[in-house]
Amino acid sequence: MIEPTTLARPYARAAFQYAVDNSAVDSWHGALETLAAVVADPTVAEVLDDPASTAAQRADTVSAVLGDDIPAGVAQFVAVMAENHRLMLAAEVAVLFAELKSALDAAANVTVTSAFDVPGATLEQLSATLTTKLGKTVDMTVETDPSLIGGAIIRAGDMVIDGSVRGRLHKLATTLKS
Repeated sequence: MIEPTTLARPYARAAFQYAVDNSAVDSWHGALETLAAVVADPTVAEVLDDPASTAAQRADTVSAVLGDDIPAGVAQFVAVMAENHRLMLAAEVAVLFAELKSALDAAANVTVTSAFDVPGATLEQLSATLTTKLGKTVDMTVETDPSLIGGAIIRAGDMVIDGSVRGRLHKLATTLKS
């Protein structure tokens, strides 16, 4: 038998991506928490478990209980979950969404290794650019390594941007050898 978390994961990811794309992560998080509570209610669960109820009836029941004060897209999300008989996974979806939200809220640890000291204004501009690119707050550590000759290497998790002269010379040497 498939674990509920495995079944809920694609729904949580889809909801999270939609929420991120629409800058509504916090409101979606709240709506999914409410959805989980609604689905856990015995009266609503009775309707959801009724084999005679259609997907539209299940979605309408849940949406009616949620009310009109839900973020855009949640009603459609509920309809998709109802159509696929996955409304009972709402609690798992809410938990997985919360985990994704926590990962998004976390700061990215970035290490900047430069051949020379980097001016503060340049670091601020780099931090702003990386915050936009990574979609996270940046916690930057700056190191100096004269062996780079010039330029810098930026490391953020598994992403590495090598803009050093040493790196460029290495690439050039590799290209000339081949």
